Amino acid sequence: MGIIIKDKVFTIHTKNSTYQLKVDDKGVLLHTYYGRRTDETDYSYMIMAADVGFSGNIAAADNDRTYSLDYFPQEYPVLGSGDYRVNCLEMELGQGVKDCMLFYDSHKTYSGKYSLPGLPALFARENDNVETLEIVMKEDRENVYVHLLYGVFFEEDIITRAVFIENKSGKEIRVSRVMSFCVDFARGDYDLIHFHGRHANERNLERVPLFHGIFELRSTRGTSSHQHNPFVILADKNTNEEMGECYGAALVYSGGFHMQTEVDQLEHARLVMGIDDSELDWRIADGDIFTAPEVMLGYSPNGLSCLSHNYHDAVFHHLIRSVWKDRQRPVLVNNWEATYFDFNAEKLLAIAKQGAELGLDMLVLDDGWFGKRDSDYSGLGDWYVNEKKLGCTLKELVDKINNMGLSFGIWVEPEMISEDSDLYRAHPDWAFVVPNREPIRGRAQLVLDMTREDVVSYIEERLFALLDSANIQYIKWDMNRSLAAVYSAGLGKEHQGEVRHRFVLGLYRILEDLHTKYPELLIEGCSGGGGRFDMGMLYYTPQIWCSDNTDAIERLRIQYGTSFAYPMSSVSAHVSVCPNHQNGRVTPFKTRGICAMQGTFGYELDLSRMCDEDKMLAKEQVKTFKQHYRLFQFGDYYRIASPFENSDFTAWEYVAKDGREAYVAVVFTDVHGNPLPKTVRLKGLVADAVYKICRDGHVLESRTGAALMNAGLLLPIPETSYDSTAFYVSMEG
Repeated sequence: MGIIIKDKVFTIHTKNSTYQLKVDDKGVLLHTYYGRRTDETDYSYMIMAADVGFSGNIAAADNDRTYSLDYFPQEYPVLGSGDYRVNCLEMELGQGVKDCMLFYDSHKTYSGKYSLPGLPALFARENDNVETLEIVMKEDRENVYVHLLYGVFFEEDIITRAVFIENKSGKEIRVSRVMSFCVDFARGDYDLIHFHGRHANERNLERVPLFHGIFELRSTRGTSSHQHNPFVILADKNTNEEMGECYGAALVYSGGFHMQTEVDQLEHARLVMGIDDSELDWRIADGDIFTAPEVMLGYSPNGLSCLSHNYHDAVFHHLIRSVWKDRQRPVLVNNWEATYFDFNAEKLLAIAKQGAELGLDMLVLDDGWFGKRDSDYSGLGDWYVNEKKLGCTLKELVDKINNMGLSFGIWVEPEMISEDSDLYRAHPDWAFVVPNREPIRGRAQLVLDMTREDVVSYIEERLFALLDSANIQYIKWDMNRSLAAVYSAGLGKEHQGEVRHRFVLGLYRILEDLHTKYPELLIEGCSGGGGRFDMGMLYYTPQIWCSDNTDAIERLRIQYGTSFAYPMSSVSAHVSVCPNHQNGRVTPFKTRGICAMQGTFGYELDLSRMCDEDKMLAKEQVKTFKQHYRLFQFGDYYRIASPFENSDFTAWEYVAKDGREAYVAVVFTDVHGNPLPKTVRLKGLVADAVYKICRDGHVLESRTGAALMNAGLLLPIPETSYDSTAFYVSMEG
């Protein structure tokens, strides 16, 4: 059993972790332990009761000055309890002030996993060892109930947390902050690892020590954003890839978010995360419920690699639902960097013909196929095929591509609208624009109000018509601006504080309907590249375009940071032309291929213009990727050498779950005269097994797993700038 309850002490075990909370004699829900797996001891003995001074005492404490929620560890702290630290919940219950006090009401447990209506959440498969704990907290004076949900994934060392608020007070209440979880740690001397960036430079790793006071990350952009990812790690000072304790928290949500840590006066650390509360003002009518998104909490006693593997396995088995999770994804070519808006059927067919000769599986038609769309200043919203531009119908184009042996995919940006469009001229009120003000534009476009039923219906109508018009097996769902100056003409002024979250719910509704109506459809998420790379999108889209930056060397850092939480099979990566269109760098074609093979593999260039040497290399790359596909898709991913720490080379490894085979890739990021020997130590092999080592199709030698993991592999000397190499290692016998 993963959940053990005794005397109102709730102990949750996973394979390697224990999480404990307790209802004390005053009805307050305390957090008592989270860490390495232990027993069911009541760990509240570790809480110090003292008169700290200037820390208030709740009424239930009477005259006991040693009892204060200002420094006690709590499971779900609220504003109004005398706790001055960052909190999880702020409610206005009809008095005009934000005031709340929660006490334990009831609990229940059951096999399987809870679900969240309208929101993505992890799920249990048949015969999975998954349990749910639900604890109900009641507001002291009002019939308002806060339900705390815990999903226990025993094998993956993952505990999910979610919250919903139930109003039975007989009146409307208002919520201005709802975090999805809180964890109070007895120590404050952790490092925080987070992943920052900007467009075309996402998920850069930064490791900083916690400090006295509040550190926060947030996105107010309406998406999880390029700037900050809704995933963080707390790690011991000595924690590295292979050793040390660490905790992860990943929000399963695709809108704006807010994460805070605080080290308090007693040097305890608090971590909270939830939806962006900068403009939140949600009104809950009597009898209604507000549901906050889910968080995936992870723990590893054995370093960062173990934590990543736990997240990768949980995402793969319990979050991604697409049938493509278990299928070989198509190796595709996207025409965007090949043609941009300047294309017709003839150009597309030339690219497709070359792709078929190289062994590719799919052609994807990117932006510019619809309405009046020869630049990014017009056409969004008019999702009707521009047959004049193509020179044929979409079905005729797709049939010709299918006859070449390729499947077909297409780009869409359904959440957006151009002012120069038939849709905007007919329905200007469908866009987010504050009355009597000029709109805030991004990429010369506005955002459709997906809180509206008529807008959602229109988007679905056009998408369904598109997908029914031809044999389309893939769509790339893009979103190329942030939300700003948000106002819904479909909601009254008293509900404008609900718009941002309702927008995300509208997005999820459309994606859910697509998933239901077209279960065989492969959907790739995108938001200017990696601006919405989050757990929420992976529930609907099994892969996400990692970044608009296709430069292989910069992708090393982007993909490295992404790998800490997200499985590499969800990372869409392509080979592009050189000089690179984002930074002008020239990188060997071989290296571009090795970098792109870290994720779902493809090309982003005009195949018909490639030289013969590159065509030969591309054919070999496609062959290699397909040959080792199961290893790339289902193997454990190890970070061997970090691009943030090693200026000479970056290295990574895929290892089969049974340790029988591995693929090791190295990209040299600097070269030197009279170079020193360089080695990489492999991971995840069977120590006493003997492995055959191959490079470029040739067997080099055989070595034991112990030798390869402890002494390592000697790397070849790079022959040119940004050279690369790869080894395939397989168990003999």
